[in-house]
Amino acid sequence: MSTSAPVVLDTNLALDLLVFDDPACEPLQGALARGELRWIATAAMRDELARVLGYPLIAARLARMQRSAQQVLDVFDAQAQALPAAPAAACKCDDPDDQVFIDLAVAHGALLLSKDRAVLVMRKQLAALGVSVAARYETAAG
Repeated sequence: MSTSAPVVLDTNLALDLLVFDDPACEPLQGALARGELRWIATAAMRDELARVLGYPLIAARLARMQRSAQQVLDVFDAQAQALPAAPAAACKCDDPDDQVFIDLAVAHGALLLSKDRAVLVMRKQLAALGVSVAARYETAAG
């Protein structure tokens, strides 16, 4: 399909990118826009984002921005390549909610972006499976 590197974003990173317009996400947004990275996701990831967009604090933020949850999901759909659920990875996360991100990253040898401590402590295990884990994307990072 493409020579761009696959990247998996956990829900918090997706929120930073799509809702909070976090300046720390500018390198990530640029790499996605230039086609250097290809955001991959599953239906379960989209469903979790949809659920989180309904949380009162997030819904209030969206209202202040005059954006709807559906608008955020439309951007998600436009930017993320939908893939089938991945098989279970050889390593298990202490937080079962994070396992879907790990499974997809392992299955596709993707960069996994997450600020979740349960994922970050797995860096060495995941590196052995061909997955780099980072809390944010930096253009000079490898």
